Amino acid sequence: MREALEARLRNRLEASHVEVIDESHLHAGHAGAKSGGGHFRAVIVSGQFSGLGRVKAQQLVYGILDDWMGREIHALSMKTFTPEAWAELGS
Repeated sequence: MREALEARLRNRLEASHVEVIDESHLHAGHAGAKSGGGHFRAVIVSGQFSGLGRVKAQQLVYGILDDWMGREIHALSMKTFTPEAWAELGS
């Protein structure tokens, strides 16, 4: 699922950098884990975030993953960056 998540984000956002970490093992016994939904953390760098605030950028990501949310994905935390902001971090 991690690879599929990375691929979808990279393709739909034309992202220059996507890193997804599967943290599902940290939530063993959690209600979402029982239903099979994974817990993920993501760093996404995309020019499509330009001009968007943090909430709007995250809404864009959630819209792209809407059909997976609540099923394959129980929880997703993310950090979104424009290429310029990412470069300022020295990444």
